[in-house]
Amino acid sequence: MVPLKLKSLFTRTTSLRTAIHKNSTLKKILIIHHLILFIMTLFLHVLMLFLLSGGSARVVPDFEQECGQFFAGGKSPTRFTGSKYKQICQNLNNLYYYATYYDTYNRIPVYSAYKFEGIMDCTRQNNWYIEPQLDDDKAGPSMASEGSVDIKLRGNHQALNGDYVKSGYHRGHLAPVYQAQSQSCSDATFTLTNAAPQDPSFNSGQWKVLERNIAKALSEQCLPKKYSVYIVTGVTPGTSKLKNRVNVPSYFWTAYCCLDQNNKCQISRGFIGENKNITPRNINVNDLKKVLAKLYKVTSFEVFDSSTVPPIKQKK
Repeated sequence: MVPLKLKSLFTRTTSLRTAIHKNSTLKKILIIHHLILFIMTLFLHVLMLFLLSGGSARVVPDFEQECGQFFAGGKSPTRFTGSKYKQICQNLNNLYYYATYYDTYNRIPVYSAYKFEGIMDCTRQNNWYIEPQLDDDKAGPSMASEGSVDIKLRGNHQALNGDYVKSGYHRGHLAPVYQAQSQSCSDATFTLTNAAPQDPSFNSGQWKVLERNIAKALSEQCLPKKYSVYIVTGVTPGTSKLKNRVNVPSYFWTAYCCLDQNNKCQISRGFIGENKNITPRNINVNDLKKVLAKLYKVTSFEVFDSSTVPPIKQKK
């Protein structure tokens, strides 16, 4: 015999099916209901994939507004006119770590700006990513592998890993691992939008020495005074290209500014060196600005916001 509860359930189910069969309106409602559930489930899966993605680098109209915390006084270095230049807020796991000004014609960054908070001894990774939005306007804001971009669009406006293969050049970091704020920040530096072709002996030699010496000096001179330390590192375009695609920079440059509690730069310095293994010049920021203006072929070039420069003390 069929248990009374099961019999009752069977009777109600049969009645419901009969009603649905006779009532086309109810039938349509149930179809729509199931369709909505399917769409919501699909949306949740996509959302989870986005949240769990390794990182993101967002191309923005104005990175002073979106990630201005990486610029002294909230003002970026000089930006040029032209649609080939893109502003990127470099992001990993929903946190911004630095900002990059990128030249899509030369397929190299102009500069990356970041804050220094101490020597963290971060571990280097070997996976390099690209910025899908530079090649595909419809792409999401996530840093991703090259395979995530349609092969017909891939690399149209940025460098690819293949450009460096057997090129004789390293993928030289602008925002470097050694000066990164954390391990996550270090991981976020491994995007080709933050790298430019660098002479191997220079990258592993004098430039590496300079990165470490700057980090040590800032740790001793600025951080103990509770100064906020801002660094900008950039390159200037050269005359040759990797595989007729990626410009090989003529110079690498970097500068730092230590802001006091009144938002004034009390300690600063600039460095610039040819893209070969010789010791970079150690100069003041004003002199660096003049050199960069000539190299970028502009009237003037600002590295740090002029409002952060302390007033000149008058001699008595």
